[in-house]
Amino acid sequence: MGQLTDEKIMDKVKDGQLSELTGLFERYHVPLYNFFLKLTLDKSTSEDLTQNLFYRIIRYRHTFNGGTGTFKSWMYQMARNLHADYCKQKQRITEVVKNAGNFPDDVAEQEDGYKEQDFEKLKLALSGLGPVDRELIVLSRYEGLKYAEIAKMKNISLGSIKVQVHRALKELRVLYFKQ
Repeated sequence: MGQLTDEKIMDKVKDGQLSELTGLFERYHVPLYNFFLKLTLDKSTSEDLTQNLFYRIIRYRHTFNGGTGTFKSWMYQMARNLHADYCKQKQRITEVVKNAGNFPDDVAEQEDGYKEQDFEKLKLALSGLGPVDRELIVLSRYEGLKYAEIAKMKNISLGSIKVQVHRALKELRVLYFKQ
């Protein structure tokens, strides 16, 4: 028997089989932690937000509709909302920008062919972006969401997302090569 899709597992969770959420947790807790870590730059906060997201998934499971999108995009929309709520509650948006240079060392994954200094340069360049541009880069490049999914999350047109990501990447490139 093949592995169930995220959407099929979520349909089971939606029908009350909450133990099925374990499979989705196993698939996504590390990518979600890394997503929050790249946005908050704080390990403890990222752990809390990851845990809180899965509570929200259980609480709002009835709102999932596999016919209108993927589980992954629905989950990352919830993650974005949770992060926004966190920032509003703590009124830390300016603090996040000020502390952007304190990017944790373990965020970058080691890959063959890249040197540690390349990752350091990328982290430094990424920290120089504004929070909106950084979020777009993280969602599209690190989390692998399609532009259409990001556009739906942000409730703006696909063309607008393409332009925003292009501009964010251009700015990232300038910051990266200035070093």
